[in-house]
Amino acid sequence: MKDISLHILDIAQNSVAAGATRIAIRISDNASDDSFVLEIEDNGRGIPRDLLEKVLDPFFTSRTTRNVGLGLSLLAQSARDTGGDISVESEEGAGTRVRACFRPSHIDMKPLGDVADTLLVLIAANPVIDFFFSYEKPSERYVLDTREIKAQLEEVPITSPDVLSLLKDELRRSLDAYLDET
Repeated sequence: MKDISLHILDIAQNSVAAGATRIAIRISDNASDDSFVLEIEDNGRGIPRDLLEKVLDPFFTSRTTRNVGLGLSLLAQSARDTGGDISVESEEGAGTRVRACFRPSHIDMKPLGDVADTLLVLIAANPVIDFFFSYEKPSERYVLDTREIKAQLEEVPITSPDVLSLLKDELRRSLDAYLDET
């Protein structure tokens, strides 16, 4: 995958497939200690203990439609290529947490990509799922929580064209301004 936002999309889609109703995507970016941490946590079905040790193997998948599962293994490779690492914690019936640590100064660090569009696609395609997103730097934090947005919308669906347009503008403006300060 050419950027981090595509990894976010892929792992979040795994969470959707696992029946999650709440997906948290957290990014912590700290230039002073050369760390970039991506964490995606859900409340889906979780991964059975006997399969958990295999999830980073590119030739393992629990799907019956194909024989490989590249998402987590590609994320692991991206993190490890920078001198970082990945961990996957899961409990059946409680959910899964994927945590990938990167060293952003490394030449093999992938660009962040278009996180605003990634979030918008996830929200628009999965309106019944609650998404929490945070991007944290040492001195500030940007947060988007669809539960709060849905509460303000009351009876208007989050997938309404007007709402999606406003959400896209908000994400683009806020994230672009926030990321420009890095």
